[in-house]
Amino acid sequence: MDTRFLSIAEVVEVPSVAVVVDVMRAYTVAAWAFARGAEKIVLAGSLDEALALKSRHPDWVALKDGPPAPGFDVVNSPGLLRSLDLGGRTVVQKTTAGTVGALAVKDASLVLCAGFVVAEATARVLRARGSDGVTFVVTGEDGRAEEDLACAQYIDRRVTETETGATEFLRRADASRAAAELREGVREGAHPDDVALCLELDRFPFAMVATLEASLMVLRPVAVPSPAGEV
Repeated sequence: MDTRFLSIAEVVEVPSVAVVVDVMRAYTVAAWAFARGAEKIVLAGSLDEALALKSRHPDWVALKDGPPAPGFDVVNSPGLLRSLDLGGRTVVQKTTAGTVGALAVKDASLVLCAGFVVAEATARVLRARGSDGVTFVVTGEDGRAEEDLACAQYIDRRVTETETGATEFLRRADASRAAAELREGVREGAHPDDVALCLELDRFPFAMVATLEASLMVLRPVAVPSPAGEV
């Protein structure tokens, strides 16, 4: 499989298949939102767009990075989100890197959004598709975020080498700058459990697929059953 690992800025051509990785914390949060019952997540291009969507749809749940802010219901923290009841709700998500990365590849034929919590389900979708080429978008720190690169490389390896273990990849993510900043309270809008929740391997059995619906990039969970006999 022809695999590329690119930063958001390096995405200059529309890939056929894209996997957008944001471990800490956008796509861990998205997975938790689906686990808490959310029907879909609209990936907003800006804070103003997120607030405009919330204004038009008051029942939607608006979510952003950083500290709480007027107009937003919750912040981008799995530790804070996991206690919410989002049954049947639509979430509007705007983050610094994760949502930007997904919008950068919005015209790809398949866009998967991932973190460690949905790593194996994501790999299974790629195996089932049998694509010749996959572009992993490493969203954090201009493509240098160690936690995102480690997760992308792990998923890539699992596509063709199903015996690949996660220990070293998780270790790299745990030692990342993002993990340190979350632990030290540098990043606002965080919960003490955020790092641990972001490093829960395969917590959820679904993958997350983003598609254009009208003019909006919409993320939805896709069930991925485990093939018989596969580890």
